[in-house]
Amino acid sequence: MRFNLEARIPERTSVRIQLESLGRRRIQSVRATPRFGGVHMGRPKGWTTAVTGRPAQRVQGHPGLRREHRQAFWAAIARGLRTEDAAAEADISRVAGARLFNQGGGMATVTQIPMSSRFLSFAEREDIAVHRASGCGVREIARLTGRSPSTISRELRRNAATHQGRLAYRASTAQWHADCRARRPKVAKLVANDALRDYVQSRLSGAVRRTDGTPVAGPAVSWRKKKVRRYQDRRWAQA
Repeated sequence: MRFNLEARIPERTSVRIQLESLGRRRIQSVRATPRFGGVHMGRPKGWTTAVTGRPAQRVQGHPGLRREHRQAFWAAIARGLRTEDAAAEADISRVAGARLFNQGGGMATVTQIPMSSRFLSFAEREDIAVHRASGCGVREIARLTGRSPSTISRELRRNAATHQGRLAYRASTAQWHADCRARRPKVAKLVANDALRDYVQSRLSGAVRRTDGTPVAGPAVSWRKKKVRRYQDRRWAQA
């Protein structure tokens, strides 16, 4: 197998890859963006975090059961129905109902308290996806859904799908991102980030340092007893 690469240096170049294998010849044209030190294809590392503002996440896979489905399933189980009948009432498969029952050990894994209206529901995310696909802007989508423009803008940025190399909003993917962030318990930021923990600890200790790293001496604070009264402040209270 032999590869012959012929690349030009302009901002966007066309790379021709010539492959000769088993007596067959195949020529494929690929669009690539050159960087320093050669030609690289694809997005640069970390572009998802820079565009969406969220850390990189694993592949979505199956979106899983939504909150309303799980609530309906456990409500049917609480009424004494079997897993098959509860799954049919919740509009999920029998296999999914049995898996949900076994994972919870027969106990409900979701509360029956309705979700607060300040969170976007799956139906609202479907409406946002439809309006976005039809070419509506952020403010127009906010007017049609009755939400704030900042909420729509943040939803389109943070919960968009990025596996195609661009931002594409889908209701199922957006709901999956929201459910992942809502899972509890979470790893605390101070536990996962050593630099942030050291910074917070230094700020809480009261240590102030200059730009060159040398510490700055704090002011001298005199200690007063608990029962010492400040009579000078009384005149301001009686004025």
